[in-house]
Amino acid sequence: MEFDGKEIAQPIQQWITESFSLNQENAWIVVVFAIVLVTLIVAFILGRFFNRLHKSLARTRTIWDDLLIEAMRKPVIILVWVIGGGFAFDVIDASTGTVLLDVVTPIRKVSVIILIGWFLVRFVGLTEKALIDPVGINTSMDETTVSALGKLVRLALIITIGLVVLQTFGYSISGVLAFGGIGGIAVGFAAKDLLANFFGGLMIYLDRPFKVGDWVRSPDKNIEGTVEDIGWRLTRIRTFDKRPLYVPNATFTSISVENPSRMTNRRIYETVGVRYCDVATVRQIVTDVKNMLRGHEAIDQNQTMIVNLNTFAPSSLDFFIYTFTKTTDWIEYHEIKEDVLLKVMEIIESNNAEVAFPTSTVHLVPEGEFQVPSVGVQSAPQS
Repeated sequence: MEFDGKEIAQPIQQWITESFSLNQENAWIVVVFAIVLVTLIVAFILGRFFNRLHKSLARTRTIWDDLLIEAMRKPVIILVWVIGGGFAFDVIDASTGTVLLDVVTPIRKVSVIILIGWFLVRFVGLTEKALIDPVGINTSMDETTVSALGKLVRLALIITIGLVVLQTFGYSISGVLAFGGIGGIAVGFAAKDLLANFFGGLMIYLDRPFKVGDWVRSPDKNIEGTVEDIGWRLTRIRTFDKRPLYVPNATFTSISVENPSRMTNRRIYETVGVRYCDVATVRQIVTDVKNMLRGHEAIDQNQTMIVNLNTFAPSSLDFFIYTFTKTTDWIEYHEIKEDVLLKVMEIIESNNAEVAFPTSTVHLVPEGEFQVPSVGVQSAPQS
């Protein structure tokens, strides 16, 4: 049953006319003013009520009531103005005989539908922020999953609201859907790049090769940085020089992406050389370095560990260190690596050896002496 403001407006207008001895023709102005004034007062009271209710619910443990009140605050206040404004236009139309209701009635219906949809979209958005916020709702979902679900729900709500609004104006939803199916083919050809980016973003949400906050890089493209946002068309990456890099999602369907944020350990792989004159101590140096790594608290003993003489280099005897740290933190890793290398140097010095550096040996022949080649030299024939 639809609301008819004329049935209420006429008795009120008659009462005001008789009570205040007003002219019947101008009494509707007072009624309209009274409606606007009452609407203003109700909106003000509702605003104060929501403020007090929000403060009261903020002391509770659950966060859902806070989200619900915050989501409905603005839509409800605007709904009061829509109802009050519609009632005022009913009075104006009933008193002046205009055709305002032919325009106001569908607008009022659409406004109510949009306000309901706005409330739902606000509630979804606030819930998304609460799920992402570490002090909000405890959840096992990461930020990327929450963001993807929030975008999907908001998109579904917006499409549903649009279809309901079209139906309110008298359009057939089945006809719109049929047109969308036919026109979708043409749109698909015209916007293939846009659709490719959309499905690329969908694959990122489903396969989850990375999430917001991950450090990613691609060996195929000059892409490296921290993921800041994953949209339906673009992914925003903040490079290490603090520049934003916008990558179309379709790019990730054709390139290899490395996610160092998901590494389990960081590797230390270094080659150290000692002098050739320290050859007698190389075996002991290698053994001491290996024992040092086995006793190091920051080295993961469950991973591969290799310390061996490796190469007879031009000016050094090289052994290599291959091991993994427990941490994956970039700064902490370099501190551990520094500590390992300093201890290696101490071990070399404790064995009366030195770290080699590029050298060359020059053999000098004493003055007045020379060497005669013994090969290929024939004696002179004797007479």
